[in-house]
Amino acid sequence: MTVLIVEDDARIAAFIEKGLRESGFSVDRAADGQAGLELARSQPYEAAILDVMLPLRDGLSVVDELRRAGNNMPVIILSAKRSVDDRIKGLQAGGDDYLTKPFSFSELLARLQALIRRNTRRPEASELQVGDLGLNLLSRETRVGSQKIELQAKEFKLLEYFMRNPGRVLSKTMILERIWDYDFDPQTNVVDVLICRLRNKIDGVSAKKVIHTIRGVGYVLRDE
Repeated sequence: MTVLIVEDDARIAAFIEKGLRESGFSVDRAADGQAGLELARSQPYEAAILDVMLPLRDGLSVVDELRRAGNNMPVIILSAKRSVDDRIKGLQAGGDDYLTKPFSFSELLARLQALIRRNTRRPEASELQVGDLGLNLLSRETRVGSQKIELQAKEFKLLEYFMRNPGRVLSKTMILERIWDYDFDPQTNVVDVLICRLRNKIDGVSAKKVIHTIRGVGYVLRDE
């Protein structure tokens, strides 16, 4: 899936691009409104993330032009403006969502995924299955084979994160941002403690180890 980022702040654009690529997206970037509009016209994107204040052409006029041309790709508008009137203007111009700066990448990603699901009409799965591990998102029930295990809220959230990304290495920073606030102290050992608790519960009933440590990088869920 390819997402278009139109943002003139190179630091913010790089931050978003890095996070999206780590989440499995392909990314194209533009640093001004005119270049962003031309990219959006030239090829299909699953979604766009668009700043309001841009050189050459502002973000709202870009969205308006796309909508007039019949382009209905989901658009998340980024802005430092927090007033209700500014939000209304962004949505009335054709934006599907409006996110104010500064923002958590995990929130941006969740909103982006929700818009893409809605646009493609892909229903959200109610159950996740990786090998013998089963997670029911409605009943909040976790099983290893036929054996039910009891998880606390953050343990369940962490396992869900792993099961949505099987085989992908998740860094401590990524886990901190997803499970706690994005500005949580990265030097804390809460990730190690939570991983240890989750492992103990799964390994207590599983015939094989499924959460592996990649030293110096992070953790990965593998059904081996």
